[in-house]
Amino acid sequence: MTTRARTTADSDLAPDSRPAPGGSSGGPGDPAALHLVLGDEDLLIERAVNGVLAAVRAASQEGQNLQATRLRAGEVAVNELAEMLSPSLFAEDRVIVLDAAGEAGKEPAKLVADTAADLPEGVHLVVVHSGGGRAKSMVPALKKAGAQVHDCAKLKPQQRGEFVRGEFRAAGVRAAPEVVEAVLAAVGSDLRELASACSQLVADTGGKVDAAAVRKYYAGRAEVSGFDVADKAVAGDRAAALEALRWALQRGTAHVPLADALADAVNTIARVGAAGRGDPYSLAGSLGMPPWKVKKAQAQLRGWRPETIGRALQVVATLNGDVKGGSPEPDYALERAVLRVCALRAG
Repeated sequence: MTTRARTTADSDLAPDSRPAPGGSSGGPGDPAALHLVLGDEDLLIERAVNGVLAAVRAASQEGQNLQATRLRAGEVAVNELAEMLSPSLFAEDRVIVLDAAGEAGKEPAKLVADTAADLPEGVHLVVVHSGGGRAKSMVPALKKAGAQVHDCAKLKPQQRGEFVRGEFRAAGVRAAPEVVEAVLAAVGSDLRELASACSQLVADTGGKVDAAAVRKYYAGRAEVSGFDVADKAVAGDRAAALEALRWALQRGTAHVPLADALADAVNTIARVGAAGRGDPYSLAGSLGMPPWKVKKAQAQLRGWRPETIGRALQVVATLNGDVKGGSPEPDYALERAVLRVCALRAG
C-alpha cells in the first residue's frame, strides 16, 4: 500500500497559527502530547494543527528545525504507523499528524486508540477527525485517553459574526456591529474568505475599518449572498430579493448558505417577536444573540404577524430539505421560498 506522508516545513505554517475556537494548543512550556482536532471546517483545522506545531516547536530544543510527519489515515500501513508511534532511543521530539482519521481501517484505528493513552516520551500525536466515518469510535476513545480537543465544526450562520469579530480583534481592531454585518453581507459564508477579507481591510485602512470602507472595497461582489437576499426577502422587497438571489446563483454561491441565511433571518424574527417589546440590550442575553441583531430584527418585524411568521418558518424548513437533496431543482426551490417569504411579509 502506498503511503502518502509528507514533512511539514516552516513554510507550511500559516501566517496565523492561532488555534481554532474551542481548543488551544497548550502553553509553549508544556504542550499536550495528544490532540484531537474534531470537525470538518478546513480553516479551523489548519489553525488548530498549526497551533499545536508552533507550541511543540516552541518547547522543543530543536525549535523550528523540528519536523512533523503528516499521514492520511485511510492510506497508511499499520506497520508504518506502529513504527512512528514507538519509543525512540533518545526520546527525541516527534510530531505526527494523522489526517482524515475517520477513514482509518480497523487495525490502524485500534493501534491509535491503544497507543493514545500512553504515548512514548517525545511523541506528539495530532488526530484530525471529522467525527464520522467508519472509525468514528476513535473519537470517544481519544477523549477518554485525555486528548486535548480542538473544536473545528462548521460554524452556524449565527456564529459567523463572532468569527469575524474575533478576526478583527486579533488584528487589534474593535469592529462595530455594522462593520461585522457589512463584512458578512459583502463576503459570504466561507471562513477562509472572511478571514482574508478582515486581514485585508485592516491592512488597507490602517485599522480604521468602518461599514463605508467595507462597501467600498467589496462593492459589486455577488457572494454578498444569503444575508443580502434574506434581508430583502423578510422586508418584502420582491424585486430586490429576486435580483440578489439570481445574481448570487449566477456567480456560483452555494445553495445551502443561501438557504441557511434565509432561515436564520426568519428564525431571528420569530424569536425576537416572541420575546415581545423591550430594550435590545436587555433582550440580547435571554435570546443569546448580540444587541445589534435584536434591534435589526425588531425593525424587520414591522409588517409581520404571528401567523405569517409561522408560515415563513414552515417555508424555510421545507427549503432546508430541498437544498440538501430533497429537490432536483434547488435553484427553483430557493426562488420559490424567497417569493413565498416576500408574499407573507407583504400580506
